[in-house]
Amino acid sequence: MTPAETLRALHHGPDLPLVLPGPWDAASAKVFADAGFPALATPSAGVAASLGYEDGKTPPDEMFAAVARIVRAVDVPVSADVEAGYGLSAKELVGRLADAGAVGCNLEDSDHASGALRDAEEQADWLARVRAEAGDALVINARIDTFLWGVEGTAEAVRRGRLYAEAGADCVYPILAPPPLLAELAAGIGLPVNAVVQPDGPSPRELGALGASRITFGPGLQRQAMTAVAGLAERIRDGLRGEG
Repeated sequence: MTPAETLRALHHGPDLPLVLPGPWDAASAKVFADAGFPALATPSAGVAASLGYEDGKTPPDEMFAAVARIVRAVDVPVSADVEAGYGLSAKELVGRLADAGAVGCNLEDSDHASGALRDAEEQADWLARVRAEAGDALVINARIDTFLWGVEGTAEAVRRGRLYAEAGADCVYPILAPPPLLAELAAGIGLPVNAVVQPDGPSPRELGALGASRITFGPGLQRQAMTAVAGLAERIRDGLRGEG
């Protein structure tokens, strides 16, 4: 199988959810791959932080270069969070992902220029163009931002998810969806649903039991790693002061 086919096949279902750690650089990617995870998914916020940028502020060239370094470091499929596509055409985006070696991508339906959700039909058209350019060589995870923008209930998320499914998305990511709604969303949309592990929230296994087929961590792992580094720095500092 091609790497994209391998990644697609790993979406078994809620009974055996695909857990995708989020590497922010080549070193963290190697740690996760060496631990036995069969695929990885970069978080844009985690990569941004590692490069010294706020989330959403990373220049596209630097983001794709970071993804390429991650891909080179491991022998497992890598999906890349490319936010809303950086204003690239479908052809340009697919080409940049291919050049970086990514075989999957997240594409969100927020319009950061207007500060609102993008029109669902326009987003579906965009996803269809990406699918047409990529063929089967790209696993598209269509992010649905209705819950992020405070849209209540599941109706709009399901409507968007169905449009994105028709456009060729492989899976959907209703970010910040309350975990009890995951099964309803999965049934209504008909695609594997991505859920994110939140601090003090359900575990990956529990999210699977609630209906998620794909589990990611956003920037959470990068932030936990930086907390550990901060603790190490404090211990070194305190040792120099004779406090440790």
